[in-house]
Amino acid sequence: MSQPSITELVRMWISGWIVSRGAADPVEQPWGWSIDVGAPTGEVARHVVPEPTEAEVRKLAEGITAPTTWLKLFADDATVRPWLGPRWRLDVTGFLMTVPLAPEQPGLPPGYTLTTWTRGGVVRALVRTEDGRPAARGQAGLAGPVAVPDQIVTDPDHRRRGLGSVVMRSLQATAYGAGARTGVLVGTADGQALYTALGWTTHSRMASLVLDGDSPAEDQ
Repeated sequence: MSQPSITELVRMWISGWIVSRGAADPVEQPWGWSIDVGAPTGEVARHVVPEPTEAEVRKLAEGITAPTTWLKLFADDATVRPWLGPRWRLDVTGFLMTVPLAPEQPGLPPGYTLTTWTRGGVVRALVRTEDGRPAARGQAGLAGPVAVPDQIVTDPDHRRRGLGSVVMRSLQATAYGAGARTGVLVGTADGQALYTALGWTTHSRMASLVLDGDSPAEDQ
């Protein structure tokens, strides 16, 4: 079986991400997809470009005026940063990754409990201490054969105890039980290290840029 293209992997990622975040259905564009997110304080919308070119990105950016609109460009930061003006702030690099899903039995360290549940197409995993305090959590959006882990967080006081792995394996196993067979995500550099250790494969970098609202207006 041939390896899916970056565009197809990005489409798969979007299909589960919008479920996880409760975002609007993606609108297909000549260069990729536009998604209304509706979180004005952090992300009003995003435009996802799997194979960006300078001409396309410059033209797209010229038509964007709403602050907290994001561009997700699957290319190196150094390549796309010069294409955009000073109002566009470069955020942390993302890494597009995949894994074949399988039934797993994550081992839980002593002193913690694990709860998983699924509602509205979103699988959630929560690790707590014996006294009920949250220690780690995460979720995954389900989209048929695809599961997209999202918002994986471990409390700083509980790191380096394998709890991130417990959350990921729990999400993967639950998603497999729901019929998903491929996991797709975009993680940070720290996340990439964890996911690689769990068998995930990196396919592309992703540059993230957001339109700031309080930066000086860009010359046109």
